Amino acid sequence: MADNARAKRLADLIREVVAQKLQRGIKDPRLGTHVTITDTRVTGDLREATVFYTVYGDDEDRAAAAAGLESAKGVLRSAVGQAAGVKFTPTLSFVADALPDNARAIEDLLDKARMSDEKVREVSAGAKFAGDADPYKKPESDEDADDTDETDGDARA
Repeated sequence: MADNARAKRLADLIREVVAQKLQRGIKDPRLGTHVTITDTRVTGDLREATVFYTVYGDDEDRAAAAAGLESAKGVLRSAVGQAAGVKFTPTLSFVADALPDNARAIEDLLDKARMSDEKVREVSAGAKFAGDADPYKKPESDEDADDTDETDGDARA
């Protein structure tokens, strides 16, 4: 079992090698400049690596990029093996990164919340408080205190 630091270094190296090879070495038109490698994770035994990627474009571009990465898997693994110099080159699996979709969904929810807040501000612009203008109790004045003493005295009699 390799330590985490070694797995992290290998993951960083794989990410760099795959990104450079996609940019300069692979001539597949499906893997144009719209594919970005976002992250790489390697298992503790250094046998398998998961490469996360994003694709700028629509669903058709994403499907084409997935097919292109699958067909270039052997070439990319060879490049990683040459650069890493390890006894066993990890197998590569490519996974579309869900981060952009999640970020877009969060942005949509935040926009809805902003619109809802704006509606509440518009409705409450001319609103008044339900109770008194000053909701705090104030000490009674001397006149009010005298009146209450007389009524208390009458109640006792």
